[in-house]
Amino acid sequence: MKLAETYVGEKLIEQGVKLILNNPEKNIPRLIALAEKLARDPHHREMVFNVKKVLEDKNGNWYRFAQRLLTQTHPNVRLRLAMDFFVNSTFIGVPRQKEWAAKLGVSVPWAILMDPTEKCNLNCVGCWAGDYQRTQELDFATMDRIISEGEKLGINFIVLSGGEPLMRRDDIIRLAEKHPDQVFHLFSNGTLIDQSFVDEMVRLGNITVALSLEGFEEKTDSRRGRGIFAKVMRAMDLMRAAGVVYGVSVTYSRYNTEELGSDAFIDMLIDKGVAFGWYFTYIPIGKDVDLEMMATPEQRAWMFERIQYFRQTKPIFLVDFWNDGEASNGCIAGGRRYFHINAAGEVEPCAFVHYSTCNIKNVSLIEALQNPLFKAYQKRQPFNQNLRRPCPLIDNPEMLRDIVTEAGAHSTQLHEDETAEEFAAKLAPYARAWGEIADRIWTEKEKGVGAAADH
Repeated sequence: MKLAETYVGEKLIEQGVKLILNNPEKNIPRLIALAEKLARDPHHREMVFNVKKVLEDKNGNWYRFAQRLLTQTHPNVRLRLAMDFFVNSTFIGVPRQKEWAAKLGVSVPWAILMDPTEKCNLNCVGCWAGDYQRTQELDFATMDRIISEGEKLGINFIVLSGGEPLMRRDDIIRLAEKHPDQVFHLFSNGTLIDQSFVDEMVRLGNITVALSLEGFEEKTDSRRGRGIFAKVMRAMDLMRAAGVVYGVSVTYSRYNTEELGSDAFIDMLIDKGVAFGWYFTYIPIGKDVDLEMMATPEQRAWMFERIQYFRQTKPIFLVDFWNDGEASNGCIAGGRRYFHINAAGEVEPCAFVHYSTCNIKNVSLIEALQNPLFKAYQKRQPFNQNLRRPCPLIDNPEMLRDIVTEAGAHSTQLHEDETAEEFAAKLAPYARAWGEIADRIWTEKEKGVGAAADH
């Protein structure tokens, strides 16, 4: 009976969302009102309140962003993503995740990242996945099982990476078709996106992509190969014309931080119809490991300021995974809010943490979430009281060493060139240098909060 009531309730919500989205620009206030009714979690209520507040300024960048997203998106994509992302993944999914977390005694994440394949049609310098075997793949039945088991736990957001996920294009389309209540978010190099795939994105409505860029043409092609930037631009043009939702994934390093943080680059993305951008900092893991490629601590601090500036001025949604530690209360990996399953089936805390204690081919999703590596992670999170230092890899490398030792985890890379202890020692100088800057920023912030409170 309870399942039937839930089903009827969700269908009524879908009809309400569909009605409102028939005239989205006019009905933005009605969308907010519906979100207020759906939000049960205190964090979600606060989130809706903040969204409502910023959308009151009809000349502001966030109103322009909402207007652009609602009016330029194909109606089928608009409805499916509204239901799958906001209703299923967030307002319904998160309370269900918390219920299961209480039963299991470990966190149930919001998202699962998995790699359909290690294979890739490019050979990018410094690829984080470049030291896997490049031959492994997750079969369709395994991916289907993971998704089905996740749905029972309230997980309705599946991220697909690789390798290049679109080398498994047909299976991805089958999965999206079989699981219409899921969002399938692909991290792709963009070179395999053609009109027929974009047509499937429109038909299904629940597939989004983040296209990899290193900056403009010279920076992108120097790392990814000649002509790749032009192919990504063509993919964007196809998706913009079709009205699907897409973004970019960029990695800032010592060599391109200033370009990725420029007004010109962000304005180009907006002109191309990009809705969101994931900003990663280069992590010395995988292929062609190079500590000199890491953004300097000063560049990392500069990028934080630039992202804050863009959020106040540009109609685009940006996330800086390392610098946004304060917003996420530290690291989200290790099953806390997400985890990674590589193409061999190894269950890893994070796409950048190549250690495991179990393989999803041999265990259920619930069993995987209870593995000792995740438990060791979660009992230490956040890894630092300064949330500008969230990462156990580059900010607190001694934590990763202790976690791997405690859990008895094995390396999942093809070449185990160094131990976790050796990796921690290698990253210690960077962690100290960033720590000095981050602690100064954190202290100034705390003083500012105190002064404001006193005033």
